[in-house]
Order: sequence, then C-alpha cells, then structure tokens
Amino acid sequence: MGAVQCSGNDITDSRLNNAFKLCQNEIAVVPDFHKRILFSDEAHFWLNGYVNKQNCRIWSEANPQVYVETPLHPEKLTVWCALWAGGIIGPYFFKNDEGHNVTVNGDRYRAMITNLFIPELNNHDVQELWFQQDGATCHTARATIELLKDTFGVRLISRFGPVNRPPRSCDLTPLDYFLWGYVKSLVYADKPETLDHLEDNIRRVIADIRPQMLEKVIENWTSRLDYIRASRDSPMPEIIFKM
Repeated sequence: MGAVQCSGNDITDSRLNNAFKLCQNEIAVVPDFHKRILFSDEAHFWLNGYVNKQNCRIWSEANPQVYVETPLHPEKLTVWCALWAGGIIGPYFFKNDEGHNVTVNGDRYRAMITNLFIPELNNHDVQELWFQQDGATCHTARATIELLKDTFGVRLISRFGPVNRPPRSCDLTPLDYFLWGYVKSLVYADKPETLDHLEDNIRRVIADIRPQMLEKVIENWTSRLDYIRASRDSPMPEIIFKM
C-alpha cells in the first residue's frame, strides 16, 4: 500500500484543542461518528510519474550533487476526491470549458461543489454527514465557505469554518496517508503515455477500491487520534499504520 507520511513536527497548534478534539468527544457519544465524516483533498498526477514531496531531504556531509530532471512544461492532472466510510465521491478532474486540464482555483472548486459534490450528496442523508477540507485558499474563500455552510451548516471542518481544522495535519487526513499514495502506486504500472490514459487508470483504480478497505482506512484514522491523545499531542513519528 502506498502512503504519504507527514511528521507531526509540522503542526503549529494543538490539534486536540481543535477539530480532532471535537471528533474524539463526538465518538465518545456516537461510536460511529468517524464514519460520518467526508474527508476531501486534491492531488496532482504527473504524466511522467513525478511525485513532488516537499518534505523529501537529502542528508550528506558533502554536497551530494544530486540533480532532479523534470520537464520544462510537465503535463499533469489535478484530481479531487471525497472519502468516507461509505465510499468515495469522485474522482473529479479539473478542466476548462474546452476540456483542457487545469489546476484548481476558487471558481473551479465552487463549480465542482455545485455540479458534482452537492448532487452526489442527494444519495446520502446529508443531515448525518460532516465535511472536512484543508486550508487551501480556493477552499477557504468567503464564497466557498458560505456555499459549504448552506449544505453542512455547523458540520463543516475547515479553516474559517464553524469548526477549525488545524493546518498541516496530513497525518490525520485519509486521502494523504492512504488514497493518493495507494492510487499513485498503481496507475503508472502500464506506463501511460497520454493524459487520457492516465485519467482512465485513475478512474479504474479508485473504482476498484473495496468498501472493506475504506472501513479499515477510517478505523485507522481513529487509531491516529488515539495516538495523539495518548501522547498528549506530541509529534506523530513517521510510522505507517497497517491496513
């Protein structure tokens, strides 16, 4: 299983005094509360298979003279998903009116919420679901927060939302510690040569993820909360919780 690992050293404020403290309190009252949270995120998939790891470091007493070769104008897809115990909404590929792949901005993010995400919620009891997103600017613009509050009310976990999500908490976001790494470990196996081929691979791999795996991923999330509580909010070591 692929995974993205993040060290708790990147956390700048107390996580258990924020959104995740609320989650632990809710779980104590409603045991399946963690199964009612929709976790969301975007990721870039580069056609050449390049993975941008900002926390990657090279340690050496001497200059290692390491060169990383990347294309001048690399081709990529920007993909959004929402994951919860009941399934995955998406993938959604950000494209312009001409069908060309583009990166995400506020207008495109709100269009995705309006055209894909909210209609998909009609298949579920929205009164029982919470929504979580990270602090990217396109997510936290006033127009975006108001749009999400119209649907989720106080059940929104986000910067500038009713429940604040601590920054740089990717070790507590299932898409970061599971989904993107898992998908990227599989979609390049046949060496896709076009973005359409890569998009087809992403759709296929995500569609093949079984409900039993998602249930384990969400249970794993509660184990991570328990770790933080037991360690009194100390940094989480770079460990992978088995699925």
